[in-house]
Amino acid sequence: MANGVLSFPLTSFHADGSLDPDGFRAHVAARVATAPGAVFPACGTGEFFSLDEDEYRQVVSIAVQEAAGRVPVVAGVGYGWAQAVRFARIAEEAGADALLVLPHYLVAAPQTGLAAQLEHIAARTRLPLIAYQRGQVAFGVDAFRRITAIPGVIGLKDGHSDLDRLQRLTLAAPEDFLFFNGAATAEIQARAYATVGVPAYSSAVHAFAPEIADAFFTALRDGEHGTTDKLLRDFYVPLVELRDRVPGYAVSLVKAAARLRGCPVGPVRAPLTDPSAADLADLKTLLAAGLDLVGATL
Repeated sequence: MANGVLSFPLTSFHADGSLDPDGFRAHVAARVATAPGAVFPACGTGEFFSLDEDEYRQVVSIAVQEAAGRVPVVAGVGYGWAQAVRFARIAEEAGADALLVLPHYLVAAPQTGLAAQLEHIAARTRLPLIAYQRGQVAFGVDAFRRITAIPGVIGLKDGHSDLDRLQRLTLAAPEDFLFFNGAATAEIQARAYATVGVPAYSSAVHAFAPEIADAFFTALRDGEHGTTDKLLRDFYVPLVELRDRVPGYAVSLVKAAARLRGCPVGPVRAPLTDPSAADLADLKTLLAAGLDLVGATL
């Protein structure tokens, strides 16, 4: 999975908010064609929180069918462990290769409880698990050692960007344990994460501009600092500034950008909202400029 951008496809909806399986299939097929390191359906960018179990089954099944064994498919699961297990069973039946365990719902919990959550899920699925620490989930070293000892737990995705904590975890990890940079707009911090031993990262940009995402990944891998700096300065930083205007734009802007490029992903579901006309205009200008940087067009 470290050999390419980690792709988090968008879940397609019709204008009335219902699931659009055909639109999702087309979107995933286009992502897979760019050879990402893995495909992660029904996760945060894919609006996991808004899907019922039947919709989730369709989304994961389509992703597995379109990946066709060419790249791993890692499906999101979440809420409390009992509900997470229900989703895990669906993903298992659909043919997913692994699961990303999203932060649990609502409550703060002690370190022992965070570890127990993963133990309960791991005991009830055959699929490997990647823990996701973000929001109310943040592992200390002792709890982290406990989760790395759980059979089936193979990795950790980090969304806190606390590099001191993360360095301590990487040093405490077994040799073959996987780590992923899961910060919002992860390219912004990709170089910093790499310095503590975490080069792999997720890319929301890959959902609408794989040309930009792949160009950045290649430049970062090859040490082309001038290219990475230019992409960061002229595209990624302005994108983050636009993203930060409204809560939920981390998903809404990505979907809007995909629609600007003709991808049939539809609107976001409430409580998220689609971008305003003014923000959409700014996004279109920024997207065109970003594509021009890598020799592509809107």
